[in-house]
Amino acid sequence: MDPSIAQFSKGERPRPASVIAQLLYLGGCGDVPFTYVGRPPPGVPADSCEFVGRSVIVHDVRDTAGFLDLERNGFELWHAPSSVGDFLDEEEVRRRYLPELVELVLRATGGEEAHVFDHLLRRREFGRPPMTLGARTGTFAGPAGRVHVDYTEASGANRFAKVLPGRPPARFAIVNVWRSIGSAPVLDTPLALCDARSVRSEDLVATELRYPDRTGEISFLRHRPEHLWSYVSEMRRDEVLLFKQYDSRPGVGRFVPHAAFDHPAMPPDAPPRQSIEARVLVTFR
Repeated sequence: MDPSIAQFSKGERPRPASVIAQLLYLGGCGDVPFTYVGRPPPGVPADSCEFVGRSVIVHDVRDTAGFLDLERNGFELWHAPSSVGDFLDEEEVRRRYLPELVELVLRATGGEEAHVFDHLLRRREFGRPPMTLGARTGTFAGPAGRVHVDYTEASGANRFAKVLPGRPPARFAIVNVWRSIGSAPVLDTPLALCDARSVRSEDLVATELRYPDRTGEISFLRHRPEHLWSYVSEMRRDEVLLFKQYDSRPGVGRFVPHAAFDHPAMPPDAPPRQSIEARVLVTFR
């Protein structure tokens, strides 16, 4: 085993600070739910759906992080220092960070193989405009404020075919790894995660994600009071959140809705959150 694996451990630092915050749920929708990434065609609305802010309790999981489980809750917090000095250096990220993620995700999931197929930098925009899905502008994308899951039953299977052409194994999953890359703990626009156990299939609405050159499919979430929301207060650069975007195996945490939110107790001088997220395809024996 690589000796560096010893640096990875499920993280916890008891200092809970649960909050009541607004999350953007799916509201009314057209017959064919869609949203455009970028500018829509002339005369076509950017969205066929409305998004409604709902006040929910977002629990700080600092005091229970060691008990979270990917299979049960769909997400975990890990202590995972990185050797990367500059996350804005694309070459360094590919050379150093992506191999670290393969090692971490295999450790966390017990999978056989892991393939990092996508990563993205995000930063809260100066002036704090209303959050949407976080379209990319230059180096950074904005934070994704609409409650969503990146994959559906159909698009999860399609993603496997694009990453690993051929017959899929009996089980595969797509795991997101989310890390702050700022020098200070995250006080601005943290990430909220919905416990997979509290999500019903009928809560998830498959929606076309229309790009200039292709159409994908994600799910938005309809509100239900039973949803259990969590975040990690003051996340540091040496911590990561791992959460499920898709799992082909029934009976486990398969889909974890998530969204950035404006922390109601954010100090006025808090630096804008900067983060990197990566999507990892994991196969199992």
